[in-house]
Amino acid sequence: MKSKSILSVGLFLLCLQSTFLSGFKPVQKAKLKKIIIDAGHGGHDVGAGGKYSKEKDISLGVALKLGKLIQSQMPELDVVLTRTSDIYQSPPTKANIANFNKGDLFISIHCNSAPPIKHTELAGYKTETYYTGKGKRKKKHTRKIPQYRNYTTPNPAKGTETYIWGANKNALKEKAMRENESLYLDSATANFVKDFDTNSPDRMILYSLKTQQYFNRSANLALTVEEEFKKVGRISRQAQQRQVGIWVLQAVAMPSILVETGFISNPGEEEYLNSNDGQNEIVRCIVQALKRYKYSIENQQVKK
Repeated sequence: MKSKSILSVGLFLLCLQSTFLSGFKPVQKAKLKKIIIDAGHGGHDVGAGGKYSKEKDISLGVALKLGKLIQSQMPELDVVLTRTSDIYQSPPTKANIANFNKGDLFISIHCNSAPPIKHTELAGYKTETYYTGKGKRKKKHTRKIPQYRNYTTPNPAKGTETYIWGANKNALKEKAMRENESLYLDSATANFVKDFDTNSPDRMILYSLKTQQYFNRSANLALTVEEEFKKVGRISRQAQQRQVGIWVLQAVAMPSILVETGFISNPGEEEYLNSNDGQNEIVRCIVQALKRYKYSIENQQVKK
């Protein structure tokens, strides 16, 4: 009986793999019910800084507005914010909040920053006296030494970027999937594989497939967010894989994206990011992308 059960689950997972690799989702219909919104940084972790503002405050302002707009325009969804005030949370704390609340999607809000541009210019000359020879042959000379002034100007970098975790981090994402299996297994699949060891090859296939599915969904949402930003005239620096620095994206057992809403280091964008109009435009773009994402995952048809 045990060997037959192992064969059965293996065949089940291979069918699931074949279906997925053919470009279609597993049989169960996907649902988007709960969104976790993370306001980046907080407390003593201020993030990037502009001339007069801090990333932690902008990310919180945008996150709060985003939560309200989702609840207004998509009332069927539950929204959980990792923080609603200026407090510090470690990345593991943020991931634990998302996983404990069994989110279906994780969105982290941040601001970008670019280092100031360094300049050097000739400021003038200094006359320097020096001598050659010794005794009666000693002679006095002068020469002009160029003097330079160093200064910086704000980096003109501007625009939005939306990140997903790097494909080279999929092993860490799979670990999150193993540790939070109940978040994404439908009841039929959970019942089917419940008697098998977490590290069994059959179960590892399932984790790998689900990780790849979440990677694809995250990538699609990231692209959609950037499309919506472009529609309102923002400069899009495209959807990208984040190779370093955002551990929480691969630590949550759900699709996950990080939205860089603009460059706080650019004076013009800093004004935009701190304004009500700017923040409202940002959240409208994200909500419109969420509507498209929700429709796509809930209306994909399985090929018969």
